[in-house]
Amino acid sequence: MFCIEGRQISAEFPPYIIAEISANHNGSLSKAKQCIEAAKVAGASAVKIQTYTADTMTIDSDQEDFIISDGLWSGYKLYDLYQEAHTPFEWHAELFLHAKNIGIPIFSSPFDETAVDLLEDLSAPAYKVASFELCDIPLIKYIAKTKKPILMSTGMASPSDVDAAVQTAMKYGCEQLLLFHCISSYPAPVEEANLSNISFLKDRYHVEVGLSDHTLGTTAAIASVALGATAVEKHFTLSKHDPGPDSAFSIDPKELGQLVKYTKEAWNSLGEGGLIRSETELTNMKFKRSIYFVQSLQRGEIVQEKHIRRIRPGFGLSPQYYDSIIGKRVKTNVERGERVSWDLFE
Repeated sequence: MFCIEGRQISAEFPPYIIAEISANHNGSLSKAKQCIEAAKVAGASAVKIQTYTADTMTIDSDQEDFIISDGLWSGYKLYDLYQEAHTPFEWHAELFLHAKNIGIPIFSSPFDETAVDLLEDLSAPAYKVASFELCDIPLIKYIAKTKKPILMSTGMASPSDVDAAVQTAMKYGCEQLLLFHCISSYPAPVEEANLSNISFLKDRYHVEVGLSDHTLGTTAAIASVALGATAVEKHFTLSKHDPGPDSAFSIDPKELGQLVKYTKEAWNSLGEGGLIRSETELTNMKFKRSIYFVQSLQRGEIVQEKHIRRIRPGFGLSPQYYDSIIGKRVKTNVERGERVSWDLFE
């Protein structure tokens, strides 16, 4: 069973919706708090931040390897991007307290061991391993030793990469693991969302599986629920018009509210297998076809095809018995419009 602060995450419950604030505070502690509040109002299950500094992510270098050459952040030096986007360590205690005070769980993605230590001091209820860190086996080992629930994104990973990460987490103390299918593109084209990987991950690892979604809008996230996603993570911003490295592929409060609503509706629509009929269908059973007399018969007459029809409503015998009734003798008078039942025959 996978739980975060007592909330079970499984197919038995509506999807767990995580609002990833990431860099959308744009360097403002006040805005970070507003993001947490807006996520709570929109109905998110939890908020998530990222715990790193530019120095824990990379080094300050002008070498070609450290310059982003394409995509959303083209032209950025890695160090400068992380310097702009990071959530300062000194904010964390205040953000965790603020989330607690308004009643929404908060946890984080740590990007090195110092981040894990900080989050442990704050009693973080769970940890997220980002796609780019899935290969960092020493970090996963360190996180697993906390024995907290771990959510792992699988963007860019091969099955062997995920195997190694899962095996490490479980070996070193993780007893609750959730894998996120993820396409690590910002934004990810919806036609490349490849949601079928959700079923692959569930079948291969037998753990809870969710979607960390970087597509624009909410279509892929809602569709993922039908494929078994029990958690959905989306980047969240107060306004898409705000400057910042993540704004372009984040959802706003209105979209987050819609995501919560529509993923729950999608989950409610799944129901149970085995052709179990809905209660709402029962009132319409009377409109199914059944067998009725369409001509009156006298006692002792033999039923011919012209005497009966398969018509609506559904109070008579099922049409599957039509051939069996032909040739039977009625033991009482019957009238046109009378339903066919077994007790009318000799």
